[in-house]
Amino acid sequence: MTSLSRRRFLRGTGVALGLPWLESISAFGAESAKSGDAPRRLAVCFTGNGVNPHHWGAKMGANGIEFANSLRPLIPLKDKVAVFSGLWNPTTVEGEGGHYPKMNVLSGLRVKKTTTDVEVGMTMDQLIAAKVGRETPVPSIVLGTERPSYATDSGFTSIYSAYISWSTPTTPAPKEIFPQQAFDQLFDDGSKRQRDKSILDVVLEDAKGLRSRLSVRDSQKLDEYLSSVREIEQRVEQAQKISQIESGETAETGGQGWQPTVKTPTIGRPGSGIPASSEDHLRVMFDILLLAFQMDRTRVATFMLNNDLSNMRFPSLEGVTSGIHELSHHAGDETRLAHYQKVNEFQVKLWAEFLQKMAATNEGERSLLDNSMILLTSSLMDGNAHDSRQLPVVLAGGGGGTIRGGRAYDLTQDPNRKLCRLHLALMDRMGVRVDKFGDAENALVI
Repeated sequence: MTSLSRRRFLRGTGVALGLPWLESISAFGAESAKSGDAPRRLAVCFTGNGVNPHHWGAKMGANGIEFANSLRPLIPLKDKVAVFSGLWNPTTVEGEGGHYPKMNVLSGLRVKKTTTDVEVGMTMDQLIAAKVGRETPVPSIVLGTERPSYATDSGFTSIYSAYISWSTPTTPAPKEIFPQQAFDQLFDDGSKRQRDKSILDVVLEDAKGLRSRLSVRDSQKLDEYLSSVREIEQRVEQAQKISQIESGETAETGGQGWQPTVKTPTIGRPGSGIPASSEDHLRVMFDILLLAFQMDRTRVATFMLNNDLSNMRFPSLEGVTSGIHELSHHAGDETRLAHYQKVNEFQVKLWAEFLQKMAATNEGERSLLDNSMILLTSSLMDGNAHDSRQLPVVLAGGGGGTIRGGRAYDLTQDPNRKLCRLHLALMDRMGVRVDKFGDAENALVI
């Protein structure tokens, strides 16, 4: 029997690609097509190791929102940004300290203490993707810059530090860290679709031969996996249909509503491998995410700028030679704290550059940023103390005209200051309406 490797199983993920959002094509965005409005998008950007709490946050002043030093790169976008103080996940303080129990930023559920059978809970981005992902070629894109590490610490597996997006309670969503592969998930000339279909055919054939050798439990797991493979097959077939529409082989009719201004890739296909410079790596991944939203390849994304516990370095920052995690444990040393602050500000600067490009993308009555909700957060506030009793949370974008920017929300005294309340608010705006999510039962008013 042909070897059934994990590599072959994973190569079929994220294979479907298609047109930009077009009202005249009823296959995608049916609800948006009826109204002629641009669709809403959601992205969560994560940075590990917390922030310098002394220079993070915002307050309302006489002239509107006033940013602390770390958020000053957002000044040009201040009317499109909301800063939250006090939000947290209460489950992060119920057990052991350290980093791993805090890696539930998008589920709010307790991280299982284990070195094998991981469990965090299905995350809000993947719940949204399960609904709105049917309207786009790629249900969601999960980006990062660093591989997972494989170690154990205090009864936890280090796998937790590498993922914020979980497609099931026990399965992290595959994260793409290579720019070229991320690009290829979104833009394809047709050859990749044929290759993916061939891989899927082999996977299904090999799976048939395996079934007789599996236990009952493993057979159930195989059935679950094959269901996901069949979903991928359907996406490949849909992509082929879209390709025919693009080439004029089939006719589609409909109204002439909003269409994206960006209809072809504005960046070239990245080279293979990982960029040597962390700054270059981050910028190209931001550009790919921007393009994915501009062309409506997907409406849901997560991007881990770095893993938790990461020692990513930024050589371009003068005098900063240590990695992020090392700097976060500054122990009050003024030099290391100053370097940590430089890293914080630089990461926010990169995020702000991405937001400004979104704001410059016209989508009719609003910009791409106005139609989106882009969250920046971490699993810790104070990395030095591993403190998660409140988290750094910044929200950019207008959610299609449903969110007012230029606001600083101080929830530190609110007895119901759960981060999952914000998730409920964002999920609702993306069309996912549930009575409860994580540990929250009502949405935050924003």
